[in-house]
Amino acid sequence: EPVVSLAEVLAENEELEKEARAVLGGSDHERCSYSQGAVKRQALYACSTCTPPGEEPAGICLACSYECHGTHRLFELYTKRNFRCDCGNSKFKNLQCKLLPEKGKVNSGNKYNDNFYGLYCTCKRPYPDPEDEIPDEMIQCIVCEDWFHGRHLGAVPPESGDFHEMVCQACMKHCHFLWAYAAQLAGNENQVPALTKMNSLEDEGIALKVEESEEQKKEIKKEGGVDHQEIKEEKQIEQFNEPSTSSGAACPEVVAKSEVPACKLKELQSKPFVKKDTATFWPSNWRSKLCTCEDCLKMYSELEVQFLTDECDTVLAYENKGTSDQETERRDPLMDTLNSMDRVQQVELICEYNDLKTELTDYLRRFADEGTVVKREDIQHFFEEFQSRKRRRTNRMQYYCS
Repeated sequence: EPVVSLAEVLAENEELEKEARAVLGGSDHERCSYSQGAVKRQALYACSTCTPPGEEPAGICLACSYECHGTHRLFELYTKRNFRCDCGNSKFKNLQCKLLPEKGKVNSGNKYNDNFYGLYCTCKRPYPDPEDEIPDEMIQCIVCEDWFHGRHLGAVPPESGDFHEMVCQACMKHCHFLWAYAAQLAGNENQVPALTKMNSLEDEGIALKVEESEEQKKEIKKEGGVDHQEIKEEKQIEQFNEPSTSSGAACPEVVAKSEVPACKLKELQSKPFVKKDTATFWPSNWRSKLCTCEDCLKMYSELEVQFLTDECDTVLAYENKGTSDQETERRDPLMDTLNSMDRVQQVELICEYNDLKTELTDYLRRFADEGTVVKREDIQHFFEEFQSRKRRRTNRMQYYCS
């Protein structure tokens, strides 16, 4: 029979709990999130029982998935940004929300895609796909928030998995300005290669990166009659490569840096760069490197991607928040039990717990020293012996009343 150690069971259970806390991101499992408005990020589900294909798509919060759709067939959507719970609104013809019956008919700010019908990627297939025998991981685009097979991105994800976020092919076309940053920040060498000569591909709308010599750099147009170009480029490279001081848990406020006169994007766009029909892979803290001048902020707004400058928008920040919030809220069952008892009962329980812990540790240590496997009957035997010893101790005790 396959066997596992107690330590392995506990470690696996702890890992599963940690993963669950990260996925739920601190979402409330008892109260509907509708009253909070469009929640920045939350655990979401779609109910194929209430809103099957052909009906309008709808998303529900964690609490409603338990209380109102507990016996229904649900699709786990993981997380979507700026979403408000739809449960019981006009999209649900025969269901009223049990937690918050009074809701608006629609949530006009919500955005939907094929994920709400359990379909993903450009191939529009379910996940897991019973007909797909090719092992492949699914990666979420941080712009459209759809999930994609690694082989359907037009570029091979870095083998090391050393990337923080991904932008799919369609979203790179939509957010074409990101190609100017890709040469400096994107993590896939195959998609933004550095070339040593210029090829004539202007007709295809592709500009290739060129390695410039020191003499060529000196010929670049000077600002105000003083040669600041080399200094500016050195500062720019230093700025792009410097580590960010922000972490996934602490998110700085997004403000326009009016004190910086130059537009980082324009400086990058003035140089040749690669533009291809592929997805891109980005390292951690890359968002902090995006320009936040007035023109760029206006562009982000027009493209509806203002969230790209917000490091708290990342899924990592969402997961870290869920893990840290729920770690602080986790309660020890033993302490809860102790708090409900009087002083005498508390002392008795603590003594019994310490006896059990000591004897079980000594018992299991023998197996560890001998290198033998602990079987079910061994554990049963231990507790039978423990109860027997406990009864003998109790029978010998004498109680006196003063």
